[in-house]
Amino acid sequence: MPRVSLDLPAIEVTDLRKRYGQVDALAGLTMTVGRGEVFGFLGPNGAGKTTTVKLLLGLARPTSGTGKVLGAPMGDLTTRRKIGYLPELFRYQPWLKAREVLTLHGELIGLPGARRGTAADEALGIVGLADKAGETVGKFSKGMQQRLGLGTALLGEPALIVLDEPTSALDPVGRVDVRGIVRAAADRGAAVFLNSHLLSEVEQVCDRVAIIDHGRVVASGDLDDVLGKAETQIRVTGLSSSDLAAIEPFGPPTLLGDLLAVRPMDEARVPDLVALLVSMGAKVHEVRSGRISLEQRFLALVSRDRPPAGTPSAQWLR
Repeated sequence: MPRVSLDLPAIEVTDLRKRYGQVDALAGLTMTVGRGEVFGFLGPNGAGKTTTVKLLLGLARPTSGTGKVLGAPMGDLTTRRKIGYLPELFRYQPWLKAREVLTLHGELIGLPGARRGTAADEALGIVGLADKAGETVGKFSKGMQQRLGLGTALLGEPALIVLDEPTSALDPVGRVDVRGIVRAAADRGAAVFLNSHLLSEVEQVCDRVAIIDHGRVVASGDLDDVLGKAETQIRVTGLSSSDLAAIEPFGPPTLLGDLLAVRPMDEARVPDLVALLVSMGAKVHEVRSGRISLEQRFLALVSRDRPPAGTPSAQWLR
């Protein structure tokens, strides 16, 4: 596990607010991201994720609230050179070679001239493009361009790495590679601020997550905090709410239609519960045991007060 330090946070914001006209893009965001930590920042479209990134990078100013990045006020020019950033949408000049893209970025972040070439080669090696250094970017596939973008974010071993959808164009092998790259960056002490809609990827790589909706944090903490305790779900017929009292010794039960859920519940007791249900005359069709996925938790949190998908007012899904 990485050496996470919240005593010297990479990101620390308190009651951060941003208003555009009559719209509250952020409505009191408070969070801390530690050094050596992979932090997942999640939310539906329009929740305030992009606004947050802009504020952290100094590309916009908050309406109110305070924040520090790497110990300096948000937007501090010197500090920005210590931040690696991969935006969701980016484009490089197609006539440039991969190594030229990285050496140019090395100049922009203030790397000494003698260091730029070496740093470019190191970054290309990390993202698996060492053999493509002399090829023009215009010939790259989407996946190769995504790797190159990640290389620019890693250039010069930044203390904070902000990644917006870093695996969106990658195949499963590429996603595994990126998980290893992200963990290696955290292991050397960098903070990684990760925004992704691929929640299964987030669940595998992040130490902590924050889920925001309508500009506010609705859940945060490590995965155990956010996902909660393990539960057992059983698809069963022939069971009624009056039977739940007999199930209570296994844990607090709920019955919704044909879905029986017992949470929390020790997985080792699942065979005993199934045996009980059968003895009661119920028919068991499917058994699942474990904690809910990050995707399930995410949908449960952000779907509150949302219109059903397919309705004219379901603009938030776009």
